[in-house]
Amino acid sequence: MNSSGSLARALSRSAPIQAMATHSPLSAKLAEEAGFDALWASGFELSALYGLADVSLITMTQHIEMLRAIARASALPIIADIDTGFGNAVNVAHAVAEYERAGAAAVVIEDKSFPKMTSLIAGGRQELLRIEEFQGKIEAACAARSSDDFCVIARVEALIAGLGQAEALKRAQAYCEAGADMILIHSKQKTPDEIEAFIAAWDGLVPLVLVPTAYPQMTVDRIAATGKVGIVIWGNHAIRASVAAMQEVFARVLADGGLHGVEETIAPVTEIFRLQKMDDIKDLEQRFLR
Repeated sequence: MNSSGSLARALSRSAPIQAMATHSPLSAKLAEEAGFDALWASGFELSALYGLADVSLITMTQHIEMLRAIARASALPIIADIDTGFGNAVNVAHAVAEYERAGAAAVVIEDKSFPKMTSLIAGGRQELLRIEEFQGKIEAACAARSSDDFCVIARVEALIAGLGQAEALKRAQAYCEAGADMILIHSKQKTPDEIEAFIAAWDGLVPLVLVPTAYPQMTVDRIAATGKVGIVIWGNHAIRASVAAMQEVFARVLADGGLHGVEETIAPVTEIFRLQKMDDIKDLEQRFLR
């Protein structure tokens, strides 16, 4: 199934698509088995996997190679988080063509300057591009795709930068005019008020994308009731869940002086074998090893 086409079909339904963050083929498989609609190939999560800050240190090569591995592991459509697009409009055109070939169904490009600063960090530098420059990047992205089903999503960071609703709406409108298929509006406020005010003011020219990491009170039902949101991204919960689980188990092993206290609380080895499709390997060996 064409990944871009499957995302486009999912967007035609009434309920918002739920995309879970992923940083590896294994996390992608688990998200698919859990029942999510799509995957968010997160730059934040991949940076964390490498032990690096989310400040444009991960290269396009690193990110796209992981995306290819994820695409091989899961049939879900992949929304690729490509930060600022790895440079100017020329770089964006190259990136979009490469990500589409690699198996992405959509890209999200944010209107910050390069190198970016991660959005939710307290007191972080948040510098935005001129509107006209970012419009050029969106136009370049749209021109570079080979399928109209491939989505170009413009991420508006005006609320993150503290520039207010008027600036956020102005930028979102301008990016729609440049050809963006959807608008991702981001906020780091601890309540949904700022985002809900934006949604109420949005004219609905294109669907919105939300990443309610900072304001978890914003449930899917509450989002769906707005009638204006096409995708909800759970943006960093795979890596956070992994870190919390490993920290707990590692500490318990040292405290107990062995594995006896954790063995019943972690996945059995047979579950790892299942995810690795070891039965398929055994079948191949029986059929072909002579």
